[in-house]
Amino acid sequence: MPKNKKRNTVHRGGGAGGGSGAAAATAATASQHRNVQPFSDEDASIETMSHCSGYSDPSSFAEDGPEVLEEEGSQEDLEYKLKGLIDLTLDKSAKTRQAALEGLRNALASKMLYEFLLERRMTLTDSIERCLRKGKGDEQRAAAALASALCVQLGPGIESEEVLKTLGPILKKIICDGTASVQARQTCATCFGVCCFIATDDITELYATLECLENIFSKSYLQEKDANLVRSSPNTGLHISSLLAWTLLLTICPISEVKKKLEMHFRKLPGLLSSEAVDLRIAAGESLALLFELARGVESDFLCDDMDSLTQMLRSLATDGNKHRAKVDKRKQRSVFRDVLRAVEEQDFPTETVKFGPERMYIDCWVKKHTYDMFKEVLGSGLQYHLQSNEFLRNVFELGPPVMLDAAALKTMKISRFERHLHNSAAFKARTKARSKCRDKRADVGEFF
Repeated sequence: MPKNKKRNTVHRGGGAGGGSGAAAATAATASQHRNVQPFSDEDASIETMSHCSGYSDPSSFAEDGPEVLEEEGSQEDLEYKLKGLIDLTLDKSAKTRQAALEGLRNALASKMLYEFLLERRMTLTDSIERCLRKGKGDEQRAAAALASALCVQLGPGIESEEVLKTLGPILKKIICDGTASVQARQTCATCFGVCCFIATDDITELYATLECLENIFSKSYLQEKDANLVRSSPNTGLHISSLLAWTLLLTICPISEVKKKLEMHFRKLPGLLSSEAVDLRIAAGESLALLFELARGVESDFLCDDMDSLTQMLRSLATDGNKHRAKVDKRKQRSVFRDVLRAVEEQDFPTETVKFGPERMYIDCWVKKHTYDMFKEVLGSGLQYHLQSNEFLRNVFELGPPVMLDAAALKTMKISRFERHLHNSAAFKARTKARSKCRDKRADVGEFF
């Protein structure tokens, strides 16, 4: 990968022209753009909306992924839209900045833009930094999500290291700030873990990040001290995100550090299995399964203290039938804890298959599953595209170099929006018909008896 550290300035209204007339026109155009404020908090003119909607609607990048970007225009058109979004991250309106950040994040999640980002990395990092520092709530959350996608695009190297060096202290400050929005802190915790996983080459920085995340999710331990049931709190989502990001970073730690963390947390983590929040129970269970996998990589017959009590608790969660819990929660919990119990008792993992394009990836261990889940959190449905094209992610999952496909093969693989709609409609009709038949059979049986 080329290491280009050139800083590009933000372009507004047009390119730099020769002569005072061109400069005056450029300044006037830029001033006009700034004064209009396309998506202001109160209202927006129809003319301005039509001018800016092409690059300021986040959903335009999110609905159909890379195929829509290709259908709508050339690479030059796409870059023009992205430049407009970068400009809008400096807007006076918080809603406009948030929409621009979300649009950029969706674009980065659905298409590889390495060369474009390399030229504008410093400008984009400055915009993210400004939104994290001065923004509130949703804007900070959108900025952190964009930072994660940016690091995924850049991959490991000096560029992503510089991004982490700039944004890391701000992310840490927001995570530890009890007055900040819980949702923003939650996204910042995920971002901090993922960016550190990608970019950090300094072991002391890795340990410092681990400690920061530990200090957050370990507060759930304190709640558990004097009670048999861990009460859920407004910060439960933050504790979950911190625990999952911490677990991700543990997969790249040296064995000596892994052993130290195992000794520190193996006795405390099982306490979270009694939490009121199903997502915290599941996060704790999956983290335990991953810790067992790491421990048995060092010592094949590893067993923790009070193993019988732990397996009994896991078995109880895998067969939970408490009536006071929602059916969806119970179904999700039982499915996860059956796998966790198999991992702890039998050192086994049920292999999962992920299909993307003409390829398949087999998830055959907890480390790979957790890594996949974390990047899915960052990229959403765009992960499928990145698994095909992103060299960094292909290296992480040991997929080898990207598979080169000709235009004819790509065309046959694509499903148009209309075809996808027809397929979904047919599937829905089939399910409805099957349910109706099932109901008719139950009615007949009732009448018979």
